[in-house]
Amino acid sequence: MMSDTMQDMLATADRLFHGNDGLDVIEARRAIAPVLEAADDGELFLEYRESEVVSLDDGRIRNANFDSRRGFGLRAVTGEAAVYAHAGEISDAALARAVETLRAARQGDAGTVAVAPAAATRRLYTGHNPLAEMPFAARAALLGEIDAYARAADKRVVQVMASLAGEWQVVEIVRADGVRVADVRPLVVLHVSVVMEQDGRRESGGHGAGGRATYDGVTAPAFWRAAVDESIRKAALNLDSVPAPAGEMPVVLGAGWPGILLHEAIGHGLEGDFNRKKTSAFAGLMGKRVGSKGVTVVDDGTIPDRRGSLSVDDEGTPSGRTVLIEDGILTGYMQDRQNARLMGMAPTGNGRRQSYAHLPMPRMTNTIMLEGEASREDMIRSVKRGIYAANFGGGQVDITSGKFVFTASEAYMIEDGRVGAPVKGATLIGNGPDALTRVEMIGNDLELDPGIGTCGKNGQGVPVGVGQPSILIGGLTVGGTAS
Repeated sequence: MMSDTMQDMLATADRLFHGNDGLDVIEARRAIAPVLEAADDGELFLEYRESEVVSLDDGRIRNANFDSRRGFGLRAVTGEAAVYAHAGEISDAALARAVETLRAARQGDAGTVAVAPAAATRRLYTGHNPLAEMPFAARAALLGEIDAYARAADKRVVQVMASLAGEWQVVEIVRADGVRVADVRPLVVLHVSVVMEQDGRRESGGHGAGGRATYDGVTAPAFWRAAVDESIRKAALNLDSVPAPAGEMPVVLGAGWPGILLHEAIGHGLEGDFNRKKTSAFAGLMGKRVGSKGVTVVDDGTIPDRRGSLSVDDEGTPSGRTVLIEDGILTGYMQDRQNARLMGMAPTGNGRRQSYAHLPMPRMTNTIMLEGEASREDMIRSVKRGIYAANFGGGQVDITSGKFVFTASEAYMIEDGRVGAPVKGATLIGNGPDALTRVEMIGNDLELDPGIGTCGKNGQGVPVGVGQPSILIGGLTVGGTAS
């Protein structure tokens, strides 16, 4: 029986996709049936998206973009092969052309059509469109207030940059057996950065936050002022920073956003496609110890209002909570439908795509290391000489080897068990699977990131979340400029 939540989301989808200028539901099902029933799996994916970005630099609105698009993708999967056709219009004629394309390109004979997923039974976030609920003039005025507040807060501020971005995405998935599911996904993010000057030296600091919500939360005065204050704090720290040391040493990672290292160095290696193709450093290690005792990692797409959460993924599978590593033992992978079927496993609600013009693939949602019992203070006290990396900037990882390089945007020396001077230019170099085995202490201070993550894979970007408690890693290579 279909839930009221799914009925509401399908009603929104019907208005956008099946009105007078759209598709007839019954005819669309009939049109796609021949190509989907002749394949192992597949779906019709319909998408409507509105997005905007308004940005300010040095007191002026420098950019104001709005975009809306509507389209569909039709996919038929046979074995490891997928045939895909997409169009930037939703019409009977466009769908007919897509069906003919798939018929002409079809490879092999039919397998067993995958069983359709159950419909989602809960709403994880509002269905309201943030772009329709706050006038443009109000958004522009808010950015001006942010600029004025930052300059008044600290006379060393010489440049202020702020942006407000919003999105409203509606998707519908029609499967081979006619089952329809939908999702209505809002997304907002506020980002502030400042440049400060002192004694001829300039440094920057920034902070962003958001989630699957309307603009109400991120535009509340207490919220955006806190974002400005945090940006100023980070820039001021950088003004006082000294060159980072170099060498192998213990590293304490802060709670929250530093989970991006977990996401990149560990999470990607636990996606189903890399493991099916045996290109992941974790391939063939199911059931084996891959981390220290106490290390438990989950991917959870069901956390309300989080940036990476989904009611259903882009194949129509309800999102879930997948335990990837439990007490150091590898227990699961993140799966889309194709890789799950080929590996004899169940899909986990991780089939994601950037838009209707892209094929789905296994992707993370909110990837989190669960907390332990230690305090961050105890971790720091246990370190004779090392680094406390409180926040991260960018990074790179090689999925096959697990090797990673990350830049710490906020880091401090640890000397004789105490946090010392802030350092600049610290990079952390290591191997993801190896780093998991070097975790010596896990904090009791689990935090989720502020809601700013976008993950790239094979040219596609999707919103994600990360989180972790503070953790102590016994030895990582720190790249710096001081000996």
